[in-house]
Amino acid sequence: PTEIQTLAKSIDFESGDAASQSTALDSLVSSGQFSLWKSAVRRTTSSGGNNAMMSLLQPFPVSLPNLESRTNGQITPESLNIGGQSDVKFEDFRDLTVAVVLGSSLLAVLSLAFLPPNLGASLSYLLALIPIAFIGVGSTAPGLIAGAIQMGRGGKEEGEALRERICRHEAGHFLCGYLCGLPVKGYEVNGDTGVACVEFHTGGNADSKGELSNDDIAALAVVAMSGSVAEIMAYGKASGGENDLLELQNCFRRSEEFIGAAKQQDLTRWGALTSYNLIRNNFKRYEGLVEAFKEKRSLAECVAIIEGSTC
Repeated sequence: PTEIQTLAKSIDFESGDAASQSTALDSLVSSGQFSLWKSAVRRTTSSGGNNAMMSLLQPFPVSLPNLESRTNGQITPESLNIGGQSDVKFEDFRDLTVAVVLGSSLLAVLSLAFLPPNLGASLSYLLALIPIAFIGVGSTAPGLIAGAIQMGRGGKEEGEALRERICRHEAGHFLCGYLCGLPVKGYEVNGDTGVACVEFHTGGNADSKGELSNDDIAALAVVAMSGSVAEIMAYGKASGGENDLLELQNCFRRSEEFIGAAKQQDLTRWGALTSYNLIRNNFKRYEGLVEAFKEKRSLAECVAIIEGSTC
């Protein structure tokens, strides 16, 4: 509707100011003109008549079998495919490790044999560090190695197919971010893909460098997983969400309460399940956002699609 478009255009998204965005959107929700901003986390009065308030986003433990069964078999470790590990076998890692070690050793020997003594010795020491660095990356972030192997095979999507996938990924982020009440920090078209990418503020009403509350962590877990989940819902498998998971890991480190490894896994799986439900329950709005991202529409137009659509 024209009225909703006008209201959305009145919000200052360009400055990326979290406080002004939140205030404007909260006001529109209070007046009844908008209804979906922060709807996934909007606080409600708890039972008992004591006016206590609690968030609608309440994380709970989610096992892998439970995640699979509650998403109709769609969200599995294989379909999440973080880093493309499921397409890269152990033998591929082994062969690449051997190649890196042998290649570095051969270059070190050649540098000692054919270069001046000081230069050859220095270069051989540097080359000796390459296998160590490779093994370090492989043990801490195997998805990066797996992704490199896949790129070497030339198995990545290109052109319009890749653009379509990225649009679906980013539309999932935007929908869940809006429903979870995260103000937009940045929104710009990527020069390489030609697709608009959205970045959210990660802490409350301001982009604080301080600690994150439990409510902040819950919302960020949902938004981090929403891109990969959106891909799975369209294609049956995500092509990779390493950057989203790395950002989520950084958020876990900023939590005001310590989050151990087991709880991090629970939060990640719960975030995937919750984002799946949000996208499924707002699927018409999501498809509208996909088209908007394809057409590089403004933030105000994307907000109007969410608030103006009916499911």
